[in-house]
Amino acid sequence: MMTQAQIQTDTTPVLEISGLTQRFGGLTAVNDFNVKLMPGELSGLIGPNGAGKTTVFNLVSGFYQPTEGKILIDGVPTAGLRPHKVTSLGVARTFQNIRLWNDMTVLDNIRVAQHYRLGYGFFHSVIRNRRYKQRETEIEQEANELLEVFDLQRYTEEFPKNLPYGTQRKLEIARALSSHPKLLLLDEPAAGLNSADVKELIRLVRWIHEKFDVTIWMIEHHMDVMMELCNQIKVIDFGETIAEGNPDDIRNNQAVITAYLGDDNI
Repeated sequence: MMTQAQIQTDTTPVLEISGLTQRFGGLTAVNDFNVKLMPGELSGLIGPNGAGKTTVFNLVSGFYQPTEGKILIDGVPTAGLRPHKVTSLGVARTFQNIRLWNDMTVLDNIRVAQHYRLGYGFFHSVIRNRRYKQRETEIEQEANELLEVFDLQRYTEEFPKNLPYGTQRKLEIARALSSHPKLLLLDEPAAGLNSADVKELIRLVRWIHEKFDVTIWMIEHHMDVMMELCNQIKVIDFGETIAEGNPDDIRNNQAVITAYLGDDNI
């Protein structure tokens, strides 16, 4: 029989957003946005350019503080928390424009992403005692294992800037997963990829969703990617939610068609 704690965990959304509004001066980038993601979901957020999608991700990950509304990660409010504190709650993300540390090796890109879970302080790092050495050994071993899982071990000592674009995308996702997130935010992971790399990305995201215990929420302009991967999709335009549902609902929604193509093209 399940305990009360297990029941609470199973029924608590990984992410719950209510009444989220973000204003920049006189511009309302996001208005009264609401979403609830349960453990294990793979959902999408779409909309035309400038719709407010990345703003939502920036709010969830702590880069912006909302003008109004609430964001809960596993039931914990994020109000006032800086990005590294949000990360410690179990949120990891990638970016539309790849953000890797290009002057650090591939291995170090993975290792440094675990900084919030080090388990030792400044004093230990200065004297390099047994606690420091043991934890550093564990971190390096885990990083190497993750690189092997992602078939990136051949690039361990390489610099990310020297890797093919599709491989950089894969590394950025691997780095995000190294923090053991509950919620993985993928911001246009197919941006800049060729058709072969897009097919590989679809396979990779599906594999991550099956292998890792993580909820995935993704933004993407490639509609074939979203329709193939996501069970539920939310659509926003000019900061307002205009539709939500399964891929078939979204594909046939008149408001979505208008937002993407315009009334004159229908």
